Amino acid sequence: MSIKKFKVDSVRTIVSPSDSNIRTYFVWVNFKDLPDDLSLEVNPRVPKMTTSVAKQLVKAVRESDNNFDVDNRGIVITAKSVKFNNATGVLSVDFDSDIHRYGLLDGGHTYKAIIQNRQYVPSDIEKYVRLEIIVGNDLDVSALADARNTSIQVSDISLFELDEKFNFIKKAIKNEPYANKIAYKDNAEQPIPISNILKLMFAFNIKKYPDDSQVPISSYSGKATVFKDYQKEYECEDNIYEQLAPEVPLLIRLYETIQKEMGEKYNEFKKSDGKNAKFGAVRGIDVKGHLKTDYNEETLRYEISSGYLMPIFGAFRALLSWNKDKTKIQWDDDPIKIWEKVGTRLVQNTFDTDTNPQQVGKSKTLWQSNYRIVDGAKKDLLIKKLKEKIS
Repeated sequence: MSIKKFKVDSVRTIVSPSDSNIRTYFVWVNFKDLPDDLSLEVNPRVPKMTTSVAKQLVKAVRESDNNFDVDNRGIVITAKSVKFNNATGVLSVDFDSDIHRYGLLDGGHTYKAIIQNRQYVPSDIEKYVRLEIIVGNDLDVSALADARNTSIQVSDISLFELDEKFNFIKKAIKNEPYANKIAYKDNAEQPIPISNILKLMFAFNIKKYPDDSQVPISSYSGKATVFKDYQKEYECEDNIYEQLAPEVPLLIRLYETIQKEMGEKYNEFKKSDGKNAKFGAVRGIDVKGHLKTDYNEETLRYEISSGYLMPIFGAFRALLSWNKDKTKIQWDDDPIKIWEKVGTRLVQNTFDTDTNPQQVGKSKTLWQSNYRIVDGAKKDLLIKKLKEKIS
């Protein structure tokens, strides 16, 4: 493998305070400049790209969110030496010829996900990955590899599965086509992480978000926050997730209906404004490949960033309420029918706010205004029913 030269965005060098012979270079590299032939022989774990974790990495590589280098742990590399040319911005990494000592030590799944999918990154987005390159003549690579690759403990989600704390969700979806596709453990073969379902449920947590004063943005941006809330609620007698569980099939049907029909709704409001509709050209919208919905794998024309989907999906929380003694949740109206009624307005409101899905997904103002659109539709129907009853 010898010397690899590639352009980098920035370099930071740190000398170990415990051993001055060991230097660590923190390097940020554009996906397109990352060498595609780094050796993984020094890595004790062979990347397995069929697991749910690997598939989430692939999705993170492809989507339009440009915070990959912030959200991802990055790649760890050992090398014989490193040189940086300030004038050209090119980094030279000497791997020598010992592939069992120098190469990609940790982050193999991240590396494979980038190399195999970087061509699908939207053309108007620049995405970066952080490299941690460790250099030292006396570096114990074997010990380092062992420490880096065994430091990941069994996740809390896996422990919850061990304690059978997802059973009420399993019961609720047992007859659904996707029931056997949910991954409840780390590195499971199933393609859909249970965290995805928890996010959908969190978006409808009317115990935590009973109105539009606060909004469940973490259902888009914070997997850890969502799971912590699930943990906390599990010990409560009035566990909102246990009450929401029977509604999961309907929540998924609503989510996938929005997935399938958003492009059509977008075209409707653009044409009503006298403008040409080019939904496939919008940032965060993909039209490549054989696209399927997330759960039932129905055919899709567009793959849509969750930054656009979640503020619309979460708006239908306005249709949930408690019964009189607050022991059970109920729908005030059919969310699918309300989507048919106000879907175009919701889509217009979302895309008029911004066409950066990352900004859209985190916009409290948008979440609130979409909620009010659904809440308004609910009240209009209630008034209509009252008038009909009176007449």
